[in-house]
Amino acid sequence: MIYLQLFLSFLQIGAFSFGGGYAAMPLIQNQVVTLHGWLTLAEFTDLVTISQMTPGPIAINAATFVGTRIAGTPGALAATAGCVLPSCILVTLLARIYLKYRNLSVIQSVLTSLRPGVVALIGAAGVSILVTAFWGAGAAAIHISTMNLRAAAVFAGALVLLMRFKMNPILVMVLCGVTETACQLVMGLWR
Repeated sequence: MIYLQLFLSFLQIGAFSFGGGYAAMPLIQNQVVTLHGWLTLAEFTDLVTISQMTPGPIAINAATFVGTRIAGTPGALAATAGCVLPSCILVTLLARIYLKYRNLSVIQSVLTSLRPGVVALIGAAGVSILVTAFWGAGAAAIHISTMNLRAAAVFAGALVLLMRFKMNPILVMVLCGVTETACQLVMGLWR
């Protein structure tokens, strides 16, 4: 019975958490803490921390964590399947509709008109990440004097390695991490 409860709870979360993982957190808290009492509020805070530290979407990580905590590996499988199932159904339906109607001129014009918007959204997210990396999350004003020069130098170096030398992006990410760690060690020794 607990497996069905886990599945149905995370099925609701997967079906109604539009807007990504952070939008799902109130739904997860309602199901896990308030309705079922599977975790305390302090444990839910730990859940959020663990979900952010591990790779993958936050909602799926949360489902796996809660399922494991409540009913072991079968519980993790039930909760994760419930969380993923609505997205799988929706994407499958959209793919079938697209394959059936992709040659219609109306569909092509809608997709053509959406492409610049998607590029703009991706660009805005990139700019937001750069501003946060260079000036911090709570930057009131963006000015060259308050810029994190080390972050800017690592970014510029990564850009050169990627664009000029065509290095593997994974290797560049590892090099950036090593560079940042070395810089922090050196700065820690000087203090």
